Amino acid sequence: MPAEYSATELVRAIRDARARSLELVEGLSNEQLIGPRLEIVNPLLWEIGHLAWFQEHWILRHLDGREPLLGNTDALYDSMNVHHDTRWDLPLPPLKATLEYMGAVLDSVAARLADGETQANDAYFYTLVTHHEDMHAEAFTYSRQSLEYPTPRFALAEGGPVEGREAGPLPGDAEIPGGTFRLGAERTGGFVFDNEKWAHPVEVAPFRIARAPVTNAEFSQFVEDGGYSNATFWSEAGWSWRLGTGLPHPVYWQPNRDGWLTRRFDRTVPLPPHQPVMHVSWHEAQAYCRWAGRRLPTEAEWEMAASGELTGAGKRRFPWGDYEPLPKHANLDGRAMGCLDVAALGDGDSAFGCRQMIGNVWEWTASDFLPFPGFEADPYKDYSEPWFGSRKVLRGGCWVTRSRMLRNTWRNFFTPDRNDVYAGLRTCAL
Repeated sequence: MPAEYSATELVRAIRDARARSLELVEGLSNEQLIGPRLEIVNPLLWEIGHLAWFQEHWILRHLDGREPLLGNTDALYDSMNVHHDTRWDLPLPPLKATLEYMGAVLDSVAARLADGETQANDAYFYTLVTHHEDMHAEAFTYSRQSLEYPTPRFALAEGGPVEGREAGPLPGDAEIPGGTFRLGAERTGGFVFDNEKWAHPVEVAPFRIARAPVTNAEFSQFVEDGGYSNATFWSEAGWSWRLGTGLPHPVYWQPNRDGWLTRRFDRTVPLPPHQPVMHVSWHEAQAYCRWAGRRLPTEAEWEMAASGELTGAGKRRFPWGDYEPLPKHANLDGRAMGCLDVAALGDGDSAFGCRQMIGNVWEWTASDFLPFPGFEADPYKDYSEPWFGSRKVLRGGCWVTRSRMLRNTWRNFFTPDRNDVYAGLRTCAL
């Protein structure tokens, strides 16, 4: 049985994902679990119930044909049929009952694999529900940031300080030779999402891409040079967004006589100059590029810089090679409880010398989120297809993304106005 179909590993992963979800709601009051009605967040009490419903839907009901454990869960937690704006008005069970439902589903899902055997089809859905919960855990984290809730506590972060917090800047560009490149995931086994399928040839012209993401210090020069008040740097849609938000700088920044401060969850701290700028929208990223005389990479350029080989033959699963991420390669899993300086983690460099292309901060690309040639939706049809054409592609993951989810071909996607996610940018020379 291939390693990716190990029953023990599948159960360990779903239990680990659930532990992280529970860490993110631990200690919150009933009022905080509901929270204000905002477009960019869900009521956390609803969202944790949705995690259990999703698990139950795809494992117990889809695979086994079982009846729902509770009679009203479809009406409460089916995200495609329960409109976002109505989730605050639902008769949600209290926290204790929600946790009991979550526990009952998880135990039943784990019990299916108690004999240590599984099939490829089962493994696909176990991985799907695990990654779904991983993605929601990341959303819980930036929702806590948006709502100014206390910093969460992750068990993985209890091992002491992380090297690289004070590593400094990493200026300069990497030269990428271009050529024919296979964009997307190869048919080599293992789980990938439908929007990564399948690798296909694209022509990429030679280009130069920054070795590291744009830092807070670099972005502050754009702010201090009047970038947020000069419409010439912004697209028409971007300028409309800027005027509508009224933001004169990134959303969590605060001016100070000694420089800039920023909010991290419920604390205000000095803005770390050499960490990547984050919580910037695609509109802000594009405006910065115009000011700097640079541009955003396409997702094909980004993937080539991350996964290409110097010989031009072959393609790496991760920037550093084909083996799974270690802490020396990438800032993932919430271990550091925030970003590191952009010069940290040199062991994670790509073949071309690009650093932190996995982890630390998501990176906006210039590309619209569109299907690859021959796209066919996977069983979870609402994952990708409804959003094609309305979002921009981000690549690489951030400090809180779970390492088991990522690879160079992983495509994230958000609307260009979103500045609540852990997103920054890397630039290319014109």
